This record gives sequence, structure tokens and C-alpha cells, in this order.
Amino acid sequence: MSFAKIYTRGLLGLHAPLIEVEVHLSQGLPSLTIVGLAEAAVRESKDRVRSAIINSGFQFPTKRLTINLAPADLPKDGSRLDLPIALGILIASGQLPENAVEQLEFIGELALDGHLRPTTGTLSIAIACQHAQHQLILPEQNAQEASQLPNFKVFAAQHLKDVCNHLNQTAVLPQYASKNHFDLSNCKFDLVDVKGQLRPRRALEIAAAGGHSLLFRGPPGTGKTLLASRLSGILPPLNMQENLEVASIYSIASAKHDFGQRPFRAPHHTASAIALVGGGSNPKPGEITLAHLGVLFLDELPEFDRKVLEVLRQPLEAKEIVISRASRQMTFPANFQLIAAMNPCPCGYAFNQDSRCQCSPDAIKRYQNRISGPLLDRIDLHIDVPPLQAHELQDTQPVEASAVVRERVRQAYELQINRQNMPNMALSPKQLEHYACLDSTAQNMMNLAQQRLNLSARAYHRVLRVARTIADLAQSESIQNQHLSEALSYRGQMS
Repeated sequence: MSFAKIYTRGLLGLHAPLIEVEVHLSQGLPSLTIVGLAEAAVRESKDRVRSAIINSGFQFPTKRLTINLAPADLPKDGSRLDLPIALGILIASGQLPENAVEQLEFIGELALDGHLRPTTGTLSIAIACQHAQHQLILPEQNAQEASQLPNFKVFAAQHLKDVCNHLNQTAVLPQYASKNHFDLSNCKFDLVDVKGQLRPRRALEIAAAGGHSLLFRGPPGTGKTLLASRLSGILPPLNMQENLEVASIYSIASAKHDFGQRPFRAPHHTASAIALVGGGSNPKPGEITLAHLGVLFLDELPEFDRKVLEVLRQPLEAKEIVISRASRQMTFPANFQLIAAMNPCPCGYAFNQDSRCQCSPDAIKRYQNRISGPLLDRIDLHIDVPPLQAHELQDTQPVEASAVVRERVRQAYELQINRQNMPNMALSPKQLEHYACLDSTAQNMMNLAQQRLNLSARAYHRVLRVARTIADLAQSESIQNQHLSEALSYRGQMS
């Protein structure tokens, strides 16, 4: 046998397209050629594979070797192709049986001594493997990540010899079964840590129930960051499909994530636009994708570069980000919940005419104008976080824990899913006419509010979505006047 075909996977955004590794041995001077749009890490695999095969007790063929990575128009990067290339060479040279690799796929980087090293994107590859009804052999360090996929078993190997013994049926590799045990309610940040601030707590609950964006505004030390960090602990739990989607993103980005928990990302205000949206010659996910189905918290919002903040406008509406490069185009999900915090002025104390503020009116205006009107218009809830009094900080009366609030949020969220199969934030203007209709009194209130607050069409619809969420928290089938009034209070001018 002078020809072999091995199946593996590449990575294209969050997808894992199938790659066929074709190996052909022919007469001629000893050489090894890799074709098929292979990038540097793949081209360098020839040296790793040669040493790994020899150090594993096999013979490296002294013939002309041609390795084709199909499809030829798909870019191949990373070191995950080392293992399939090595196995293809061993099968083509007759050192492994040809039929042993049927219905199998392989990924893994090879050390020079034949040991397998972990690679990225394991979960995306495992999902694609499952859809193809193939089994997957991968490095032992990646097995735990791949085992998060329900009803899918993977074979874990430490060394090239272990894989060869498995294919020769002399020693079977251990199987990793699905690992679905996780605690969705386990969060180290709890609302019991928040003293007072009843109105901001209420806004946080509304934001969690309907998936709304939220802006906290107040002087330093009032609890804006503390409140924002508690949001992920009261959000409704992710289902298994959503958990796998989030875990796949973090697998691609080689970032740590606790399976079962909603992401919480808090980039520093010096972050660049590419750091937020993602990019690079081989596009990688940015912070907005890492916050997918979770929270993106932007502290000190006016300190971010204005051009950086403007890149958030389109993802906030489309819930995805498209990154275009000369050679390829990637689409990453970006269904995140934006939570922001800001001071009222450069020194932070221009709140309710605080005498400590020494900023001029022009300086305050320039500071607040760092955030554009279109971006503020896309934030559903604007809430002041006032300074706490001493008696509020000294109060020892128990307050609601995150678990109590999370239960109310869960009930409101389930109402939305059962009624419209989506959270209120995702309702289109046409759907709002059906699910958030107003009676004549509420319509008059809305007309008056639109004139006084100068609401745009976007803001008008966002008020309706927030009012629908407030009604759901109250277990009300229709939007009442008090629900609409509370929703409008979060769009008014902040003091």
C-alpha cells in the first residue's frame, strides 16, 4: 500500500471543516512535500513527524512522500495535523493496517519523542465529529474538554505508540464519556454584598430578566462595579446547547471558562478596537465574542477611546460581528449583554451638585461627550447610583441573595420563552405590536413621554421591551401603566 487517507479537522472561525490528509509514496529521491494551502506551523510538521515516527520505534520511509491536505482552497494552520500526517505515513508505508482508521478522526501535535501535545478548538472539532458520526482520537489533555459534549465518546492518547497500538488492536485506548455534571447556580459573587442601592438592584434584575443593556452612573465608591459583577449570578441558566456554544468559543480562543457559567468579561479601558471585536491575519474572537451569552462590562466608559466604543454599535443590534480580511471572512457570535459604568465628570463628584467637584461646565460636557448619542441610545436602562449614607453601610438587616433574585428572573425568562420563544430584548418592532401592545391610557403616556424625552424610534421600542420585562417580572399578561412608567424612568435625563 503506497497511499493512505486520514480524516482530521481544521478551524474556520467557530466551525471545524473536514480535512482529508492524503499520503502517497512513490519512487524517487527521499523527500517530503506538503501541499494544500498549508501555513507555517503545518509546513514545519514534517520535521516533528519524522522525529516522532523514528523515536516511536517505526521506520520513516526513504521514498518520495507527497502529502495533500484537501480541500486545497481551505487554509490549514496550527499543529493539530501532526498526528494524522504521521499515521498517514505509517499506513502508506505498510506499518499500520489500512482499514483501521475507518470512521475515525485524529488531531494532536507531536513532540519529537512521539508524545502528544494538546491543541486548540477541541470542542468545535468534537461537535463536527459527532455530526459526521465519527469517533475522535486526541491528546489526553484535550479529552476532558471534548467530553463535555453529550452522547459522544473520545479516545485519549498520550503517545503516538498508544494510537498505533489501538489501531493494531493490541492495546485499546481509554474512552472518555460525556461529563455533564455542573452547578449552574455556583457563583462566587452574590447580591448580599450590596448594601442599599435598591433602585440600581431593581434595574439589575430587570436587565437580567429581559437581556437588556444597562448604564450605571455615579461618583466613585458607590458600588457601580460591585453591582455589575453580580449580574452574571442572577442571569437565567444556559441550556446545554448554549453551554456548548460558549465553551466552543473559549476553546478556539484558548481561554479559561467554567462550563455551565455565563461569561463575564471586563476589558480595561485601554483595550483596542481589535481587542474588543477580534481580528488578526487569522481572525480570532475578541471580547464581545468571549462575552457571548454573558456580560460585557465596560468600567469607566468615557475613558475608552471613542473609536473603540463606536465599534460596539453594530454588534449590539446584529448580535454578531463580521471580520473581513483580504483572504477570508469570519462571522463570530456576539449576543452579549452590555453593562457600563461611568462617573459624571472627570473628577467623579459632579453628582447632585456635590461641592467637592471642581470641574468646569465645559470640562464636564467634554467628558460626557466622549460617549456618542447613538451608543447611549442603544443602552436600555440608564440608572443613577447615589452615594450611600453611613446608616445604610452599617445596616445589618439581611438583604436578598442572588439565589432569590435569580428565581424571579428565571420565572420571567421562562414566560418570555414560552410566549415568544425569545427574550424580550430580541423582539422586533413588528413582534412588539403583538406582545407589548398598550391600552389607550398607556399610549397617551407614551406619546407624552416621546415628546418630553425626545425619544428616537429605537429608544421608543427599547422602552416597550423594558416595560414588557417589568410586566413579566410582575407575572402580568399585559403592560400596565405602572410598568410603562417605571420603564420610562430609566430613559429620563440623569441628574
